[in-house]
Amino acid sequence: QVQLVESGGGLVQAGGSLRLSCAASGRTFSYYAMAWFRQAPGKEREFVAGIRGSGGTTYAADSIKGRFTISRDNAKNTVYLQMNSLKPEDTAVYYCAARPWINIATMGDEYNYWGQGTQVTVSS
Repeated sequence: QVQLVESGGGLVQAGGSLRLSCAASGRTFSYYAMAWFRQAPGKEREFVAGIRGSGGTTYAADSIKGRFTISRDNAKNTVYLQMNSLKPEDTAVYYCAARPWINIATMGDEYNYWGQGTQVTVSS
């Protein structure tokens, strides 16, 4: 069983930055691929970025490429999402997710564990 706890959300002006963190329980964190998803009001949940268990490979959605960066620190059992040049359309609840496989997946159904979410609001 893996428990995930996100933090770092908040209110920021357009063009600003935030860094989200997701702390995971468990001893085999490096065996899990991790990802960030988001869900805006009235919209479906969408994949944002993912990272392999080893941390060597990442994958990002086109909508955030060049602005967001996913990373992980396996010694701290934590995955991060650095968000720069934020836009109002980035406003959403951001969720951290984990799957017990090395490789990244972009579909939410392929992740076994989810955090409670953290709200990110970008004002124009």
